Amino acid sequence: MQTVKDALREIRRYPSAIAGLLIVLMLVVLSIYVVIAIPYREAITLWRGGEGTWRSLPRTVPPAWINTFRSQKLPETIDLDSRKGAAERQETPLGEGKSVTLLYTFDYQADDFPREINIFFETSYKERAPFASITWYTPDGREIAIADLALQAGSTSYRFAQDDKLLRRIRRQVGDVPPEVGLFVAPNPPENPRPLKGTYRVKIQATAFDPETQIDAELVVYGKVHGIAGTDHLRRDLKIALLWGAPVALSFGLLAAAGTTITTMIIAAIGVWFSGVVDNLIQRITEIVMMLPLLPILIMVGTFYSRSIWVILGVTILLSIFGSGIKTYRAVFMQIRESPYVEAAQAYGASDWRIIFRYLVPRIVPMLIPNLVTMIPSYVFLEASLAVLGLGDPQLPTWGKVIQDAVANGAPYKALYYWVLEPAALLMITGLGFAMLGFSLDRIFNPRLREM
Repeated sequence: MQTVKDALREIRRYPSAIAGLLIVLMLVVLSIYVVIAIPYREAITLWRGGEGTWRSLPRTVPPAWINTFRSQKLPETIDLDSRKGAAERQETPLGEGKSVTLLYTFDYQADDFPREINIFFETSYKERAPFASITWYTPDGREIAIADLALQAGSTSYRFAQDDKLLRRIRRQVGDVPPEVGLFVAPNPPENPRPLKGTYRVKIQATAFDPETQIDAELVVYGKVHGIAGTDHLRRDLKIALLWGAPVALSFGLLAAAGTTITTMIIAAIGVWFSGVVDNLIQRITEIVMMLPLLPILIMVGTFYSRSIWVILGVTILLSIFGSGIKTYRAVFMQIRESPYVEAAQAYGASDWRIIFRYLVPRIVPMLIPNLVTMIPSYVFLEASLAVLGLGDPQLPTWGKVIQDAVANGAPYKALYYWVLEPAALLMITGLGFAMLGFSLDRIFNPRLREM
């Protein structure tokens, strides 16, 4: 152990080791933070919630930070919910019922038009459904009637782009453009219309037929950028998958690498020490397993049995234990077995298992550590590869699953590059960090490499 401690002190001599260590520590800290800030069940609920959970987010838009590099700023989503006090509410008794007025005010300064506009109503009443009218006010004083509709009990959504009457009305006023353009464009627009900047207002005037009727509404003007990571085809915030991908990737890579290398080392030590039939049996099993293709077997397991990440992890470890590492460790243990201190241990009556775990295995730990570190990214990439092929765990939000969704929905062909590049960049950074740290540790623990 003292040799390991001395070797670890030499990390300071290798800038690549320090850089790799910082990347690994950053990923570990991020993973711990994510698990605490967004618990597993909450993350799964959010990721599998569908459009209902993410109804206030725009569909397939890039992250908001791209506006830093643009001269013309893309709009961000404006979400105004009367239940959160985002609207001026006025209720006036009216006969046996009441009149409810919700007035939304927002400032629009983007250089492009929004993606779409929706209003989500939450209504409760006893007998008769309330009736609502929606009016749009522009910064230059124009008043545009949007719609008149009856509000059903529970949730009711009004989507501007799906109202044929509104489309015809806008077509007569400003031309053949969708509502999200026609409501923001200036009168008599030029060939290349631009949004009219300023303060907009939206008034919802509702008539209720009993005093206990409750009416709330959420106005969403969808932007063309969102958050730190953008959104996908189901309006989900990709931040959830990118953040949770870190603990999933590190856990899979670390457990697979540790389970494989440690078990392989112990099996090799047992075979060398007991030799004879035990060693021959281990070598024959190793030669058979080395001929088996790992990825096709994992694809078969995921296709015909289970795509659970724990099942895939178990099969991966099982097939990797009897790999080429057995041969490498065996060659080293053959030399250690002839060492004088091992003969001395036999002379004072040490048991076989004591010799294996106290005299053989500890001597090879310096060789094990860099090998363990460099194997982690290979298993991280393996899990991501299975997810890209559609064989990842269907419940977990992972980097590979994000890439698979992006490819399945034509992101590369729709210029939605962020959808692929963000998880791919995180995978490359993870691999780079562990590779730099692992190769540096290999040079530290293996003196022959220091002169190369």
